[in-house]
Amino acid sequence: MRPGLWQILIIVALIAILFGAKKIPELARSIGKAKGEFKKGLAEGEQEEESAAEGEKKPEPAKELA
Repeated sequence: MRPGLWQILIIVALIAILFGAKKIPELARSIGKAKGEFKKGLAEGEQEEESAAEGEKKPEPAKELA
């Protein structure tokens, strides 16, 4: 269920009252940075998982002793 317009307006008004109009841009910037870091971490985790899966599938050939 998606929030309606009035619910969003009430939430925005409460945030403005609690944090003040000057803090809202700073708060939004912090949330954006955290979201970016989270996505970056997810991507790194997926890459590590893929590389680990490839390592299990392809065994390294035995090295010849001279």
